[in-house]
Amino acid sequence: WRLGVPELARILENGEPSVLVTSTDFEAGRQALEGQVEIPHWLHYGPGSDGSFERLKASAEDANPKTGAGGDDPVLILYTGGTTGLSKGALHSHRTLYTGMLNQTVAERVVPSDVYMLTGQMFHIPVALAMNYMAHGCPVVLMNFDATEALEIIQAERVSAFLGITTMLNWMMAVDGFDRYDLSSLRNIQYGGGPMPETVVKAALDAFPCTLIQGYGQTEGMTMTFLSQEDHAAAVSGNRPERLNSCGREGFITRARVVDDAGQDVPKDGRTPGEIVIQSEANMLGYWRQPDLTANTLRDGWMWTGDVATWDEDSYIFIVDRAKDMIISGGENIYSTQVEAAIHQHPGVLEAAVIGVPDDEWGEAVKAVVVMKPGEAATEQEIIDTARAHLASYQKPRSVDFVDSLPKAPTGKILKRDLRDPYWQARGRNV
Repeated sequence: WRLGVPELARILENGEPSVLVTSTDFEAGRQALEGQVEIPHWLHYGPGSDGSFERLKASAEDANPKTGAGGDDPVLILYTGGTTGLSKGALHSHRTLYTGMLNQTVAERVVPSDVYMLTGQMFHIPVALAMNYMAHGCPVVLMNFDATEALEIIQAERVSAFLGITTMLNWMMAVDGFDRYDLSSLRNIQYGGGPMPETVVKAALDAFPCTLIQGYGQTEGMTMTFLSQEDHAAAVSGNRPERLNSCGREGFITRARVVDDAGQDVPKDGRTPGEIVIQSEANMLGYWRQPDLTANTLRDGWMWTGDVATWDEDSYIFIVDRAKDMIISGGENIYSTQVEAAIHQHPGVLEAAVIGVPDDEWGEAVKAVVVMKPGEAATEQEIIDTARAHLASYQKPRSVDFVDSLPKAPTGKILKRDLRDPYWQARGRNV
């Protein structure tokens, strides 16, 4: 899909599959891969294929193989988006997927009459998150995401729920003639995949005739916390509005904490940062063939996420950054997500990514990389002034780059490392 051949080759070398099934739509990629990886069996399907996949299906016996499987038996490897480095293979079992499905079912309040739209990414967590709808016998409409097509599908198929990220919702709301589409069947939109600015949350609640629910999760642990439909409604009405910046509280049969380096809970004061740790049977078994990394991530029954957060008196968690995305300038910790949220207060901004770049005086300087909405424009100083109006002076961007698009992982998350690397290559380090 979005992955290039070199990254696909690395993943296949790590996973060592016995069979690779490809469609004719991926013919060029298949040919390139055949020269780089050794796989015993290559099967093709689709118009113009060699028929190998169909022949295999035709040769199958009707008898039950009776192999049996236990809850803790591995069932699949999901590769991470690689937002902080190379993709890692998260090994999941029947039990971890089932537990993740229960979390989603309770949070989304799935009913058999739902119609779910799966907006692409069948190789990644979203397809596992759609299993709760499949288990209820709900129709699942498949698509490769396009904003206009998504609106057409919602109208034609009477879709009641889908999972989207900030970019998707922005693109859908920006479609010419958005108001002409009949979206009355929508009951619930779950969003995730990264922070959604408060301005976008409010715009989506105004634009779509349904509730919103936020899910925070990782490939390693499925969805772990939820900001509920009621939380959104209360915040918009003025009751704890700051919680629109939260990823919610621990999900069903999940424990979530924010801890210091020693594993002790940080104060629930909404100010003291720590790392999110998760205890859940939805957590992965480990990283495929990476025992040291597994041991560092899974400790004493808890999964250390690498996400820096605070939490309040009611255990609502507020993510402030990925540990690797935090900027240290003049000895001060600057959280990129806070700066991005401030930049999004400019009405013309579509997307923003904030990174730290080398600075001989301060160590790191704050740089913003911004995508404007179609037909909108802004100057560097306007973006800086917008951010400064909502931040301390030391947190504001020192420079702004305007680009047509931001590099993204297959999950849709922004690849900040790709933005950072050109600035740090000559320094011999990345922070």
